[in-house]
Amino acid sequence: MTAPESEPAVKHSQPQLMRDEEALTLLRDGSIEVAGRLVEATNMTLYCSVKLGARSAACVYKPVRGERPLWDFPDGTLAAREVAAFEVSQATGWRIVPPTVYREGPFGPGMCQLWIDTEREIDLMRLVKSRNPVVRRMAVFDAVVNNADRKGGHLLPLPTGHVYGVDHGVCFSAEDKLRTVLWQWRGKPLAREAVAVLAKLERDLESGSLGRRLRELLTLAEVEATWQRVRRLLDTGVHPYPSEGWPAIPWPPI
Repeated sequence: MTAPESEPAVKHSQPQLMRDEEALTLLRDGSIEVAGRLVEATNMTLYCSVKLGARSAACVYKPVRGERPLWDFPDGTLAAREVAAFEVSQATGWRIVPPTVYREGPFGPGMCQLWIDTEREIDLMRLVKSRNPVVRRMAVFDAVVNNADRKGGHLLPLPTGHVYGVDHGVCFSAEDKLRTVLWQWRGKPLAREAVAVLAKLERDLESGSLGRRLRELLTLAEVEATWQRVRRLLDTGVHPYPSEGWPAIPWPPI
């Protein structure tokens, strides 16, 4: 992510040095100060500083009131979908989505997510087209959450080699809407690691804490559809193919 010019004059903690539990506490309980707006974002996306005691960090705050209506997703649900994506990410153990909470903010309730400074020297197009196993995990994750908008610019590579993914507001539809730039593994057998993770997800969705948490954020039909997507991946054992009735790649792709 690239911060707006009005970045707050606060020395923030480095996200990669914070444990997820520390980041979640900061995001959930800290005071938010708006510093600027990311004007290229479709919905209201505010660059902020969040502070709790001596600890502070940059974050992204997306208030529900700033969500533009969509024809295929219920109004006012995008922030909760972002949090649901984080919950699934945590359940996988892959840490694909940065720490994310749903909370009250300066413009009402919304999603608050830890800001991630990226490795700017990495060629995003090359990363998108690569066979990087970290990116491959993201392709599996997107198939699970039914991501309808995986653009190349939503990949946030770090100098450590880790890659975060952001902007998950249009996920979890009960209808097949997978739209992504990560199709290089379509029809390929799932990695052994992915199969083990999916098996765990299936259990967590069916009778574990993940299923209970998602039912607080999504409709019952959407949670059931998520379980069915996991089950389908396990049954087929391969990465999915693009849908014949839905555009395969988002626009713009980057």
